[in-house]
Amino acid sequence: MKKVLLEMEDQKNSYEQKAKESLQKVLEEKMNAEQQLQSTQRSLALAEQKCEEWRSQYEALKEDWRTLGSQHRELESQLNVLQSKLQGADSRDLQMNQALRFLENEHQELQAKIECLQGDRDLCSLDTQDLQDQLKRSESEKLTLVTRVQQLQSLLQNQSLQLQEQEKLLTKKGQQIY
Repeated sequence: MKKVLLEMEDQKNSYEQKAKESLQKVLEEKMNAEQQLQSTQRSLALAEQKCEEWRSQYEALKEDWRTLGSQHRELESQLNVLQSKLQGADSRDLQMNQALRFLENEHQELQAKIECLQGDRDLCSLDTQDLQDQLKRSESEKLTLVTRVQQLQSLLQNQSLQLQEQEKLLTKKGQQIY
């Protein structure tokens, strides 16, 4: 009996040892699992923080995009207004250039006449005096034409302003009628 008891005691000790080892192993696995859980939770928290940062940046960029779109539309509108003004200025510039070319052609013609007259001056002094008088008249006509062109430009501008004022008055009268 003693022998059986001793064997049973040995078996019991052996089972207890195995149980302790198993329990130790389970405790180590539990600690490892808890450490992995904590590590995963920290990673999740960092990922959520990063996600929130990206979301915030996304919202800021979206707002910037809306602002840029609005600014773009405003600039396009301003560009259209400026292009309209430029077309009007181009038209006036074309008219001015035509008048200038006319005056330059006339000036060249007069200059050619002057040169011709200067060549003939050596032949006849009386004719030279007449030609100088004609030249003075031509230059006077040129000044008169330049003055006339300036007057016409001023008149065009005044008429344009009057038309604009009349349009405003008509618009106001039209609005008052309705």
